[in-house]
Amino acid sequence: MRFNLTIFSLFTALVLFSSCEKVIDVDLNTAEKKYVIEAIITDQEQTAKVIITETKNFDEDNNYPGVRNAVVEVTEAGGSTVIFPEQVPGIYSLTNYKGTPGKTYSLKVTIGGQVFTATSAMPVRVGIDSIFVTDEFLFGETRKIVNVAFKDPAGRGNNYRYVQFVNGNKETQIQVQNDDYIDGRNVTSKLFFFGDDDEEDRQIKSGDLVKIDFQCIDAANYKFWYSLFRGSTGGSQSGTPSNPLSNIQGGALGYFSAHTLDSASLIVP
Repeated sequence: MRFNLTIFSLFTALVLFSSCEKVIDVDLNTAEKKYVIEAIITDQEQTAKVIITETKNFDEDNNYPGVRNAVVEVTEAGGSTVIFPEQVPGIYSLTNYKGTPGKTYSLKVTIGGQVFTATSAMPVRVGIDSIFVTDEFLFGETRKIVNVAFKDPAGRGNNYRYVQFVNGNKETQIQVQNDDYIDGRNVTSKLFFFGDDDEEDRQIKSGDLVKIDFQCIDAANYKFWYSLFRGSTGGSQSGTPSNPLSNIQGGALGYFSAHTLDSASLIVP
């Protein structure tokens, strides 16, 4: 039996949470600046990358220059440590660095006298069986929606993230899923990605090239993405917006993800 799952997602942009009823007086211009670390390792022979930026005050522009001269080290459990060289300001990468499912990886970032660390366990790989498009009636009109079919392995604890590209453009919305209700099942997940209100042409149309990146992520990264989703949609019951649950120790924001990756593409009929 195939289990059909509907996944709704909204935007990850920073918002003032409209669902909160409390009135909060926050000085947005005096918040302590923090480093933001985005680190990714996959099981594919592609570029592993660590991006380091710094937060800004609310009244500053949205240009986030990279943090230079950091020392970035990645260690595989039971293996050697490699240094990720700085390629351009704030981007530290290593080509053809391939992770191994089942292995745990440690990240160490040194910026001046500050040290930030994180660990991530690369899960067992789960692949896409197929992707296809269906017409769904939403918001008073018919829209084309991508479906992803796969088999969830038996045993709880699998977590997934979907990233959708349309004609080469990456959707910024968050789509994550755990296996609490799909353990061991054949699954078809409907990916409801919606463009910004001012971008009506972002709907999927016949002839579009759609690519889906299907990531198997660990529990810590699921919590990060889910908490970011909850915060961006006002789902938190707290009156004060909070940062997502980072797996990075030392005071930085962001995440370190060692995940498997499978991709599939199609031309929308």
